[in-house]
Amino acid sequence: MSKSKIRNIIRVPDWGGYVAVKCDLHSHTAFSDGDLMPAARVKEAWQHGLDAIAITDHIEYRPHKMITSDHNESCKMAQQAASNLDLIVIKGTEITRSKPLGHLNALFITDANALDIAEPLDAIDTALKQGAFILWNHPGWPDNKSTLYPVHEKLIAEKKIHGVEVFNSYEYYPVAMDWCRDKGLAFTANSDVHYIVDGDYGDNLRPMTLVFAAERSEKGIRDALFAGRSVAFFNGMLAGKADILLGLMEASLNVKILNREKRIAEVSNITDIPYKMACGDRIFVFPAGKTVSITLPETGTVTVMNCFTGANQNLTFEAQYVAIQ
Repeated sequence: MSKSKIRNIIRVPDWGGYVAVKCDLHSHTAFSDGDLMPAARVKEAWQHGLDAIAITDHIEYRPHKMITSDHNESCKMAQQAASNLDLIVIKGTEITRSKPLGHLNALFITDANALDIAEPLDAIDTALKQGAFILWNHPGWPDNKSTLYPVHEKLIAEKKIHGVEVFNSYEYYPVAMDWCRDKGLAFTANSDVHYIVDGDYGDNLRPMTLVFAAERSEKGIRDALFAGRSVAFFNGMLAGKADILLGLMEASLNVKILNREKRIAEVSNITDIPYKMACGDRIFVFPAGKTVSITLPETGTVTVMNCFTGANQNLTFEAQYVAIQ
């Protein structure tokens, strides 16, 4: 009756010579203000089908007083728990300050204790010396205002912020997609989970960052994030660079022509990513894991309604039926 050793499969295609790695880059344990111990957080991520999870307990906010003061302990315990599972644990921490700076995750660090510094900009510099990828968390929290403050402009210009959450937990920050697009930052979506994932999302997929890496490893994930090869996947929506979204979509959908003269085709979505498109006055919906019979448009601009490259910008491409004959 136990399901503890059953792992969900999330179907995301590899493409362009890269491996699709399903990541949650923001999670908490009882070593800060989360409810679960690190081993349980790791087992939960494995069961849900993730390839990698970052443990990012707060440096400054640790309400569970019985927990050790060693900021490295939660990641150490998580990595030990993952040693018998096919799951990568990324060592990280969350630098937790009030706005205007806000909260930032330092990922791929070697020593979280060294970031326990009064001046937050010094903490960021210390993380960078450890080779960290700096992720700006939930820019619209807690005031519902996603503001690019001068401190962020300066840090981005100095290449001290490398990615932004365009989605966090249940919150969506459309303007952050413009920052990613215009400033060359990595698109991410993460759960920021504190409690039990099933209690938050039920049967729905948790928010995740799809990373397209040269290899399925911590190094591969890190290199891909710094190169900006990531897509934010949340609530059936995708956000990322146009070329990556287009490559992912093409790898997700198989088109089989049944009647060339009438342009009748079957489109099979071999992934767990739904797609919704519009061409002229026609809507095409391709649910995850389903095959749909359609009449292909001969020409026209196709707008992928659930794929975003900016706050008010959808992925588009030109329909050219002749190209697939």
